Amino acid sequence: MTYWYLGIILLPSAIHTMPQIEINGCNYHYESHGSAAETLVLSHGLLWSGHMFHRQVAYLSRDYRVITYDHRGQGASEVTAGNYDMDSLYLDAVGLLEKLNLGAVHFGGLSMGGFVAMRLAARRPDLIKSLILMETSAQDEPNKLKYALLNTIVKIFGVNSVVRPVMKIMFGKSFLNDPDKKPEVAYWKEQLKNNQKTIVKAVAGVIERSSVEGELPKIVCPTLILVGTEDTATTPDKAEIIHRSIANSKLSYIEKAGHTACVEQPDQYNHEIEQFLNSLKPLATS
Repeated sequence: MTYWYLGIILLPSAIHTMPQIEINGCNYHYESHGSAAETLVLSHGLLWSGHMFHRQVAYLSRDYRVITYDHRGQGASEVTAGNYDMDSLYLDAVGLLEKLNLGAVHFGGLSMGGFVAMRLAARRPDLIKSLILMETSAQDEPNKLKYALLNTIVKIFGVNSVVRPVMKIMFGKSFLNDPDKKPEVAYWKEQLKNNQKTIVKAVAGVIERSSVEGELPKIVCPTLILVGTEDTATTPDKAEIIHRSIANSKLSYIEKAGHTACVEQPDQYNHEIEQFLNSLKPLATS
């Protein structure tokens, strides 16, 4: 299978796609790219799917087996009646890793995916070799009223009614205002519009999440923290709190990027992740 995006081939031809796997009563969609021994699992942010990491998959699957999956109620995964809270999504991630028999993996989570990733690394360190936290926060949601209002509007009128304000939450000014990025902005706006009204279940799970700040000291694996300098959803100070609380962590700022920096600045993103993962490899002996 080969993916196209804005006329460019995104992913290498050596892709193995497994459409669905049943986890805790939900049919989950996941994809596996590449065939290297080391595995990197990427967990996406709210309102998107594993597709948001397409540039990372194309770049990193040369040296790693890269697995993406869609959270329940999003992307191509099943919309279930319940279990959208972060602790349930954490258990879903545990189920995915265990059912695929992956052993310890490098696990990256962006925003909501980061909420899951932190729980995984703190509670199941046996499953996590290293951690990549992207545009995320360990605290509860500070903008509950604002996001609850947007969610109510979606429930009544659909996603199209909130696309304009949500795009400003998801992306930084540099990306949105760059004339050369207009085709990409339009593309991701359409991806956002693909969400159905049922997305409100996933949104509610994010809005109502509890803090895991107290669990951060339990994370002992090597950790990379990435945050866009223009991120207004989970601001850089949130990343700095995580960095101070995880002993074996590195914090890197992605310049001219907002809450979806993997899309906005893919080259910076890929460089930081590659350098981090390379630093974990044992030194070659002569």
